[in-house]
Amino acid sequence: MKIIDSKGRLLGKISILDLAAAFVILFVVVGIFFFPGTPLTQNIVAQTKQKPIEVQVLVRGLSVANFDGLVQEFEQEKKADIVIRNQPAGKVEIISTRPLPRTTPVPQPDGTVKALPDPRPEIVMIKDLIMTLGSNAEVTKSGFVLGGSKKIKIGSSIQLQGNVYDFSGTVIAIDEKKS
Repeated sequence: MKIIDSKGRLLGKISILDLAAAFVILFVVVGIFFFPGTPLTQNIVAQTKQKPIEVQVLVRGLSVANFDGLVQEFEQEKKADIVIRNQPAGKVEIISTRPLPRTTPVPQPDGTVKALPDPRPEIVMIKDLIMTLGSNAEVTKSGFVLGGSKKIKIGSSIQLQGNVYDFSGTVIAIDEKKS
């Protein structure tokens, strides 16, 4: 009896093509379960050098009844969660908060325009402020990366969340600090 007959079967029973396909399937299964490769949850940021940065954020039209209480909350709880493009990007330190005056343009009799305090009573509860935030970020050729994969650039809209607040602002400046 021949080992391979005229129809390509081993010992007249098993096709060589079927046997080759079974070995390929066996190798794939062994490769998947015993050598799965790198996990998808690997944090690449842990391998890169982080540098301290300061980010200035402009918050416009923040409606708050007790602004002084909010400022005290910033001073007591120096950390806030930051969300960039609806994705959490870690925590940032609140370094400073500076309120901006609310003014309105008023035409003068000589044709010039002056910025005077807004006289509307409801404007007392609407605040504009500049916040300075500190964090560590990866510095790349294309900008700063927070939270592993969240690029932050001037003009980016970010969201700050704390125990009693949740509001959005726009990045107006990013400075790399020398450590």
